[in-house]
Amino acid sequence: MEDARLPKFERAFVAKMEGRLNGDMPLIQVLVGPRQVGKTTGVRQLLERVKGRFFFANADGVLVSDQNWLIEQWQRALALGDGALLVVDEIQKVSNWAESVKALWDAQPGRLKVLLLGSSSLQLQSGLKESLAGRFELTRVYHWAFAEMHRAFGYGLERYLSFGGYPGAVRFEEDLERWYTYMKESIVEAVIGKDILQNRRVANPALFRQAFEILCHYPAQEISFTKLLGQLQDRGNTDLVKYYIELYGGAFLIYALQKYSAKEWLARSSSPKILPACPALYTMASGKWDDAERRGRVFELAVGAELVQFPGEIYYWREKQAEVDFVYKSHGQLYAIEVKSGRKKSTKGLDAFVAKFPQAGRVLITPENFLQFSQERVGFLEKIAV
Repeated sequence: MEDARLPKFERAFVAKMEGRLNGDMPLIQVLVGPRQVGKTTGVRQLLERVKGRFFFANADGVLVSDQNWLIEQWQRALALGDGALLVVDEIQKVSNWAESVKALWDAQPGRLKVLLLGSSSLQLQSGLKESLAGRFELTRVYHWAFAEMHRAFGYGLERYLSFGGYPGAVRFEEDLERWYTYMKESIVEAVIGKDILQNRRVANPALFRQAFEILCHYPAQEISFTKLLGQLQDRGNTDLVKYYIELYGGAFLIYALQKYSAKEWLARSSSPKILPACPALYTMASGKWDDAERRGRVFELAVGAELVQFPGEIYYWREKQAEVDFVYKSHGQLYAIEVKSGRKKSTKGLDAFVAKFPQAGRVLITPENFLQFSQERVGFLEKIAV
């Protein structure tokens, strides 16, 4: 159930989809992102004003979602006439969906406009690359940024650092026990149980869930795979931990940043910096924080979680005692980003990084400029980098 106020706020992807679908000979549009961040709501907003006819189908919960089911939805859209829009939500639930869409699209090119939605990045992207190459455009929708929660619900920074990222949970904030239950059962367990365990091979589901709890306790912290493995109540190897993190990343729950290096193999072999996908996931796993050290970690997490949403690549950097919180690279431009939250923290790492990579611009993100950063995104980095 969605918050009653949510439909009044329109996320940026809605206008983006409208422009693409109204263009000449649009490709298949694929929208992928976490559960409960407004993908379906946004599409319904789009359908209220899209030009022409449309048919909406949802594969989630359908007893038999296979090629025949997809053909039936395709035919219902065709019955509306050429140029009609077919929207299929939770497309990854359909068996062999990519091959089926390819066959239907190629058989009658241009007759339908098609928009596919999904909540599992790993499942969708493998199908897109293997079967639909050259036929689609992919748009990623992420958790709500600080600027969005500020505009839609009046969030201040402290509220965002405690609860931010999931608009559907807003109505439960005054009852923390209810908020925790909603987050755990309706969001996290739905993702782990439906999007991951039903579709990927995981030998020990209980261990997999334990790994998520452990990872959420290290917001914006660099930690070795060996140390993570040592906290799991089972034998295994570092490949197991890497596999778990890959699955959580594909489901938009946990991101693992690599260390920045001009040598790619060094980056791949580095210990990861762990980023829960939004502050609410840390609060759900660890409880509300009430000290400066944890607040600083959560603020750094919030900055990193927004950088993940930018086009381009995000890393961290460290050499001996010199470190930079985040390194952002896009279109040949490099930014060294330090997060200042009130904790005593040296900025010598920025100087060391720029000495090593002179083309990099230096950026400081603080609680005072975080909202502007969240609103303007890459434009903000370009504006203030020195």
